[in-house]
Amino acid sequence: MNDTLHFPPATGIGSLPGTDAREAAKAATGSFEDFPHLPELPARGPGADMIGRTAGLLVELYARVEPSGWRIGDRPGRDTRRARSWLGEDLDALEEFTQGYEGLLKVQAAGPWTLAASLELRNGEAALSDPGACRDLAASLAEGLRLHLDEVRRRVPGARLVLQLDEPSLTAVLRGQVRTASGYRTHRAVDRQVVEATLRDVVDVHDGGPVVVHSCAPDVPFALLRRAGAAAVSFDFSLLTERDDEAIGEAVEAGTRLFAGVVPGTDGPLSDPAGSVMGVRTLWRRLGLRPGLLPEAVTVTPACGLAGASPGYARSVYAHCVRAARSLADNPE
Repeated sequence: MNDTLHFPPATGIGSLPGTDAREAAKAATGSFEDFPHLPELPARGPGADMIGRTAGLLVELYARVEPSGWRIGDRPGRDTRRARSWLGEDLDALEEFTQGYEGLLKVQAAGPWTLAASLELRNGEAALSDPGACRDLAASLAEGLRLHLDEVRRRVPGARLVLQLDEPSLTAVLRGQVRTASGYRTHRAVDRQVVEATLRDVVDVHDGGPVVVHSCAPDVPFALLRRAGAAAVSFDFSLLTERDDEAIGEAVEAGTRLFAGVVPGTDGPLSDPAGSVMGVRTLWRRLGLRPGLLPEAVTVTPACGLAGASPGYARSVYAHCVRAARSLADNPE
């Protein structure tokens, strides 16, 4: 549930380029000394991607790779074993670089609605097409996350865990924009109350711990996420429009932390750190919020995961996020 705590000023989203778990853990823990995260390395192949990795966490539900994507099956196969093996490698590396660490530590998994939009049933349609399948998937995910969080606590006993649910498909689910297998139609929109209740059930698994919901799609439903118990919302700042102002203002006033994705996730020239957070200051002025509240309300992140970036750029982005957050704290005006 919503947890009032002090979030550090900067962190990463989750995915990084490359295939070396130790190198990734070193980057995530070394760059964000007070808010590291468990890295994901999709370049290793199916099972290391967001959907495959989360499918590997499911309890009594299994998924395998088909030409069309991930499909729910009857028993654990090679793809499930591979997903679990890679997660184990990543946890080993994280454990190595967090010896004696005490502080916030973030772990990520696909949220229930992105999972329902991405995993296929036996007939090839998304689980989203079947309300019963959506319920089973959410329950299986909740139990899998509970076990995963226990495992991370065991390995990094001094850490206070933050759970991030990745929900890039959430807006499409709410709007009925997820395509059917044929591609000619879309699945009907899911009722907002059902979406909210399901999210709340998964958020509640983190038993009092803070949950961040991340989406780098436009039109993030801030109010819905807040009601579902998210302590923070993570988003691509460049996709905000003035239509989002009211929802963001309400979220900040209700104590919801904003994880503002202000640094591009793919290679390109980086502006100076102060320039990267200029838009955040402008938004604050537009909302009439107290400048001193900025560092208390905003954590600086990349705009999205960095799986598509070069390793050098990814390291630069992490350092840039830290400097940009410092600039925001030093000069909130």
